[in-house]
Amino acid sequence: MATRKPVSLLKSKDNIAETWAEEPSRFTDDLIDSFLLWCVKKNSSDITIQTDRPVYNEIYGTLYPGTYRPIDAADMNVFLTKIYGPEAGARLASGTDLDLSYEIRPDRYTRIRFRVNITPVLSRGRDSASITMRVLPNEPPRMADLNVEQDIINSWAPRQGMVIITGPTGSGKTTLLAAGIRMLMERKRGCGKVVCYEAPIEYVYDAIKSPRSLISQTEIPRHLPDFARGVRNALRRKPNIILVGEARDRETISSAIEAAQTGHLVFTTTHTTGVAATIQRMVASFEPAERSERAYALMETIRLIVTQTLAPKTTGGRMGIREWMRFTDEVRDKLLAIDFREWPSEIQRMIPAYGQTMAKSAASAFDAGLIDRRTYITLSSSTGAGGGD
Repeated sequence: MATRKPVSLLKSKDNIAETWAEEPSRFTDDLIDSFLLWCVKKNSSDITIQTDRPVYNEIYGTLYPGTYRPIDAADMNVFLTKIYGPEAGARLASGTDLDLSYEIRPDRYTRIRFRVNITPVLSRGRDSASITMRVLPNEPPRMADLNVEQDIINSWAPRQGMVIITGPTGSGKTTLLAAGIRMLMERKRGCGKVVCYEAPIEYVYDAIKSPRSLISQTEIPRHLPDFARGVRNALRRKPNIILVGEARDRETISSAIEAAQTGHLVFTTTHTTGVAATIQRMVASFEPAERSERAYALMETIRLIVTQTLAPKTTGGRMGIREWMRFTDEVRDKLLAIDFREWPSEIQRMIPAYGQTMAKSAASAFDAGLIDRRTYITLSSSTGAGGGD
């Protein structure tokens, strides 16, 4: 066992900036979880572990050191092996960053979960690593917690078809999806069997009481190699709802369309900004010769598109600003009657009648004093602009 030495640094009145009192002279495998639990108890939202620097906790938007001494190469190897496994070093050396989830069970009733990114970096002229660990809530938020508009809530659960949540990286797409799944689970009659394919799994639903719902979560690529394989797997499991973490390639989009065409309700996300841009990007993922056929198949299945971005609030923190459009039978009939290359401009014209533009949502937030003028102008001038981590 490593020798432990008490360390007290930068003690403050509220004790936020105190480093770990149990900090050892050398980290070992059995100390990692204890240290991470201490970080969570300090209300850290993000923990950054980087070679040649102390561990840092982000607490209410400010970085505080969690260790007195910098993490050296031997410590980093212990963290990497504990969090990812012995092959972490080789994966990083091949030029790959790693995304995964990590879980601690301090007792049989408690799960502390993290979303983890491990990236190779250069430190003092040597190859090294940086680990970022986002602390995940024990249960998904409710739609009310996210101030989701009633029009979106009312359109969230069509009998079948596809619901697409879009936005830049870090715009809260996964959080919005999780809140929506929770809402469906908490309905009086539940939501039946839900199969989820995520990379990585961020939210779990253990704490949600729903005797009429059964949720099954599969992590990509830990359990299955890719999302397209996940959708094909789902079709053999007789689900009511299929959640595909990201429709980012032609094969996954095709699989999701086919699942929606066979009577399933499919939820997925894409990294696009704006309702019209989402359709355009998804159609463009197909080869030119098949775009027309796939475009019309896509339009037959779409029921709702929501684009979300996170904007800084005037009172601190961030809030979701959203553009959305409901694809009713009337909307789909109009679009199916024209060339798919005309869809983006036509959809842009239809949004105010069947949803709400990003500019209108930003104006409402600005008028309510929730965002400042600069943020309002940015969001109004570029659909879905913004975001953050």
